[in-house]
Amino acid sequence: MLCMTRDVCNTRMTMSIDNAIASVAVRDLTAAMTWYEALLGRAPDSRPMPEVAEWKFPRGGWLQVYQVPERAGNGSVTLAVTRLDNVTAHVKKLGIDTKDRSSGPKVRTLMITDPDGNHIAFAEAIDKTMAS
Repeated sequence: MLCMTRDVCNTRMTMSIDNAIASVAVRDLTAAMTWYEALLGRAPDSRPMPEVAEWKFPRGGWLQVYQVPERAGNGSVTLAVTRLDNVTAHVKKLGIDTKDRSSGPKVRTLMITDPDGNHIAFAEAIDKTMAS
């Protein structure tokens, strides 16, 4: 770190983060909204800007899908779920490949890809201390 003055280097900023928003870029927001609405089972909770759609989750956090074609397909997001088997069955009914699964002593996951190439992981905590 390059310090301009001694005072700047010795000062630590503390910040309070209240929540987190995961986001993925897509080429066409209208098409992506249709896909994410089917995946998540509902319309977005918010459209704060014409190029943005957001879904809010009950225990906190948001998924933001936004139209920026040059960045589309480079995202990755993990969504925590309670019943991965139910999610897998729903995703399979939508015709989405559900073969990419993994499991360890603490978590089980299903990885899918949206039409733009963004990776979406659904994760169920086996070790319940991870979910608190």
